Amino acid sequence: MGARWLNEVAWDDNGLVPVVVQEAGSNDVLMFAWMNREALERTAESGEAVFWSRSRRKLWHKGEESGHVQKVKEIRLDCDGDVVLLKVEQQGGIACHTGRHSCFFNKLLDGSRWEEVEPVLKDPKEIYK
Repeated sequence: MGARWLNEVAWDDNGLVPVVVQEAGSNDVLMFAWMNREALERTAESGEAVFWSRSRRKLWHKGEESGHVQKVKEIRLDCDGDVVLLKVEQQGGIACHTGRHSCFFNKLLDGSRWEEVEPVLKDPKEIYK
């Protein structure tokens, strides 16, 4: 039997599935990332978020450098089987590499410009050595 559930995911042509990461409790959307089959399987086995870095072309255990690990509370698959939702407990309260709680900190104002509306909680220079 094993990981037959992985076959029910509608992987794209690159063997990836988009992943929305939501904070359990607050329901804040923290980030968006990609997973390949191995990343999703490792996430389910370890209980911590593991993604596929398209730019680095390798698996990426969230928090491996920053310590801002995501403890997975639930893994959900959407109705079409082509988007994964992770409900997580965000360690350190910071999900974004910019030192913010969420990656979605730019808000469109007046329909004409982006403005940063979330504070930097910790300087990235202190997070990443």
